[in-house]
Amino acid sequence: MTARRHRRMTWIAPALALGFVIAHQVAYGSADAAEWTFGVGFVVYAAVGGLIADRYPRNPVGWLFCAVGVVFAAGDFVADYADHGNPGATPLAVLNNATGPASLVVLALALMLFPTGRHLSAGWRRAAAFVIAANVALSLVLTLEPGKLSAISGVENPLGVEAAAGLLHALADAGSLVIVATVLVALAAIIARFRAARGIERQQLKWLALLAVLAVAVLALLLVIAQFVNLDTGTGQVAAGVVLGLLSTAPALAAAVAILRYRLYDVDVVINRALVYSALTALLGATYLGLVLLIGLAVGKSGFAVAVSTLAVAALFRPARARVQATVDRRFYRRRYDAEQAVAGLGARLRDQVELDALSRELRGVVDECLQPAHVSLWLRAVR
Repeated sequence: MTARRHRRMTWIAPALALGFVIAHQVAYGSADAAEWTFGVGFVVYAAVGGLIADRYPRNPVGWLFCAVGVVFAAGDFVADYADHGNPGATPLAVLNNATGPASLVVLALALMLFPTGRHLSAGWRRAAAFVIAANVALSLVLTLEPGKLSAISGVENPLGVEAAAGLLHALADAGSLVIVATVLVALAAIIARFRAARGIERQQLKWLALLAVLAVAVLALLLVIAQFVNLDTGTGQVAAGVVLGLLSTAPALAAAVAILRYRLYDVDVVINRALVYSALTALLGATYLGLVLLIGLAVGKSGFAVAVSTLAVAALFRPARARVQATVDRRFYRRRYDAEQAVAGLGARLRDQVELDALSRELRGVVDECLQPAHVSLWLRAVR
């Protein structure tokens, strides 16, 4: 394959995904921002896959991301096309019903192979084969299960086997276990790879871990908000859908940064800041609410309580941030914390030390402790 033809092929997937999304929105979509967000997310997957495949054509992760974007976008379009009873709706409905698990298994395989494009070991290769076989079996069950293919269109499955209806229904109901197993195997593969990774590969996996943690945190926040605000209808539903649509692109964005190695080592700074400001926000928020309640109960004036609490939290921001930063560095960035402590201690000692040999020993000791070089030498220029 020539380089030009290869470059063209990498951009077929984003073009197809974009075409399916536009066709779906024009024909059956609405002005719902959540729908558009998910549609754009499908295109993002295909585009990231195209970028990776263009740069690293031998890495299957890029091609799998291309497949994820196209399969999800096409599935949305085909499902609505079949539900509206268009010509050829029945075969398309059967195909869409049978290939539903394929979308998830392709994404799971991409995550299992991330970022090197190779399985961690022969055992994980067998696990991937098990995941594929289980999802193929589920697709076969869904193809043969009698009944309606869709609750909206009411199309009956022409391939349904009525003689084995009970068994097929039971197996289809157990399909959720296959989905859960697929997700768990992919997560276990990522965790095992992260524990074994070193150097660049570990930095690449940190980006995926960071976005995964942020996604879980945002989902937890949505669940908390849902206890107080109705997110099932109206603006709340649209806002929640937009947030979920944005979160769904997290694996693609992590892969783009990690495999293309754009600002790869900035992940440690991002993780550090995320830990610091998340903890600081939770601490100051709890302090603010506590002060508002206590002052409100004591004084009985809500406006006064809010004003005093706001001033108190503003005054606590800088010392609280310094304390949280020190705690995070000491707990998660021990080498950096130890180096900062060593440099600070050296500065304090240099103010009182005047003997040249002692100064040289102190300086070499700190450099060796902080940087751990193979050899340390110190040259001093004589001053006349």
